[in-house]
Amino acid sequence: MEPVTHFLTGACIGRAGLNRKTAYATVAAVLAAEAADIDILWGLAGPVEELKHHRGITHTFLAAPVMAALAVGAVWLFDRWRKHRRAAALSKIKAPTAPAPIRWGWLYLTALIAALSHLLLDWTNNYGLRPFFPFNPRWYAGSFVFIAEPVLWALFFLALVMPWLFGLVGGEIGARRTPFRGQGWAIFALSGMVLLWGWRWAEHAHAQALVENTQIATAPVKRVALEPYPVNPFRWHAILETANFYQTAEINTRTGSIESDPTQDVLFKPPATAATEAAKRTPLGEVYLDWGTWAVVRDVGQMPVAGLAPPQLPPNRIWTTVEFTDLRFAYSFLGAGRTPQHAPLGGWVYIVDGRDDAGEVMNGRVQR
Repeated sequence: MEPVTHFLTGACIGRAGLNRKTAYATVAAVLAAEAADIDILWGLAGPVEELKHHRGITHTFLAAPVMAALAVGAVWLFDRWRKHRRAAALSKIKAPTAPAPIRWGWLYLTALIAALSHLLLDWTNNYGLRPFFPFNPRWYAGSFVFIAEPVLWALFFLALVMPWLFGLVGGEIGARRTPFRGQGWAIFALSGMVLLWGWRWAEHAHAQALVENTQIATAPVKRVALEPYPVNPFRWHAILETANFYQTAEINTRTGSIESDPTQDVLFKPPATAATEAAKRTPLGEVYLDWGTWAVVRDVGQMPVAGLAPPQLPPNRIWTTVEFTDLRFAYSFLGAGRTPQHAPLGGWVYIVDGRDDAGEVMNGRVQR
């Protein structure tokens, strides 16, 4: 999921009751819920390195306790700084209020729960993760929640804003301030998220059954993927693979309808060439094929790629461009109909003489 959902999930985890056990519970949960995405720093080494490490070791069961410890460590540093400032001001206050106690065991447990929530949330969408890496490199993806789900944002918005609004109303009528306000709303939001998951899981299974019981492709189907849309749990994008082509379809589980036009929704598998085989062995190719479970690799000829000048070669040498795309991210909501160079999560490699890597581009960024 995107960072906003992770942060808000962490806030609700902290406010669901754990903040009654120890000070800083909500802060630790928010930090730990997003800590795994520290792997984005690999992007400083280039887009290929970013893809290689994104949802890598930091998104594993092995690393979750470490991510939790990092969050607790950040809280410890903040607490030390806060106590230092407080000690400097004590002489000016006759009756200082004692700070809430910190129970480090409870704080670490809170952070660990939040760190594990990151893995669970990322598993629900079609990008997936490798939770058992490095012992098991397999990708796992639930593929029943879109990477950005406005319904979840609305739930978390209610959970975090409504207690504040009720607090304003209570203050105006002189009501006594309730400590730890918002526990019920936080539990409501987290429960609503689980219910939404259950609903979407059921619709995903329904869509799967519709595809399996309907003759969509004109050839035997080897495998099927179902990709979610945001907001609407009844709408799914299906990808079917046969021996010679891919076919896509739009599924509506509410009406039971399947829309697929064999003249427009079929993509024949591109032929293998010396250039595509060489591109698969480049750093971009190896990373992309490890991650792209529905990768398509095609030789597109001498097509210049934005941001990377074509190689300057003597007349007796030739170059070609090899394009990498993943069908999971090529449906209409994510930009189908864009130019090839603006395909989501696309990669390109210049190959010279069918064997040499002359440059790599990923998402418009050049790998130096």
